[in-house]
Amino acid sequence: MKIFTNLDNYKSTNKTFVTIGTFDGVHIGHQKVIKKLINSAKKNKKSSVLLTFFPHPRMVLQKDLDIKLINTIEERTKLLDKLGLDILVIHPFSKEFAKLSALDFVRNILVNILNISKLVIGYDHHFGKNREGNFEQLQDYGRTYNFKVKKISQQDISNIAVSSTKIRKAVENGEITKANTYLGYNFMLNGKVVKGKNLGEKIGFPTANLFIKETYKLLPKTGAYVVKSIIDNKTVFGMMNIGFRPTVSGKSQTIEIHFFDFDEDLYTKNIQVEVLTFLRDEEKFESISELKNQLGNDKQKSLDFISGI
Repeated sequence: MKIFTNLDNYKSTNKTFVTIGTFDGVHIGHQKVIKKLINSAKKNKKSSVLLTFFPHPRMVLQKDLDIKLINTIEERTKLLDKLGLDILVIHPFSKEFAKLSALDFVRNILVNILNISKLVIGYDHHFGKNREGNFEQLQDYGRTYNFKVKKISQQDISNIAVSSTKIRKAVENGEITKANTYLGYNFMLNGKVVKGKNLGEKIGFPTANLFIKETYKLLPKTGAYVVKSIIDNKTVFGMMNIGFRPTVSGKSQTIEIHFFDFDEDLYTKNIQVEVLTFLRDEEKFESISELKNQLGNDKQKSLDFISGI
């Protein structure tokens, strides 16, 4: 997959099949649209092009809204690459760009830059200034500028309407199993392992403390989770705590992972953690001894869950 970080850097001389959207989550509904695009492009010997935007339009147009995204832009890029796209264009979204009318968007971008032959979109797609453009308008523009428009119906995407909003809510509520079903893969966190307080090590549960630099990344609600990682090409399971460590009067939120049967030093390494299921809410314990007992129970529950995978 070729990646372009601005429409100004890309101009196609060959006809292309295109889809457009933010695709946060690259969930099972998104995947259906993208796979239809790729298959259709291959059959017609055309390039498949996905035009997406970063920052997310709502982050630019609704500054007061503290929107969190299911994927970082790096995660989204990797997920799209796995699907087999030919070309990914990540265009910077700005207030200026948002002022483009539907006609200007079609003429200046789809026709003049992307050299479009066919547009594949989801059933609820809108575009252009104030989201004024819709499927019927696109069909009219297609007749004018000689490109086809294919709409993927809601029924074709899923019997249950999947949306990025539904997935965000599921993650925020700790409903990880539901979120993973909608995503079609395990919700993930990517970050660097940083120094912690070493309390876990002192009580027999050493942890890797994960720092995620992207402040817009969605996090599950505070609590304990079963997780897995691929480290040095090996699958490693563990349990993760997201929270404020109330038992030891923690002041800031941390993400701590205790990996099972693993004793390598991960400090400064970048790791990806897949979140498999929710274990329990964060609690304040009366003593470190009580906390240690609970961690033992969490580990047993985690191992029971893992043995059933």
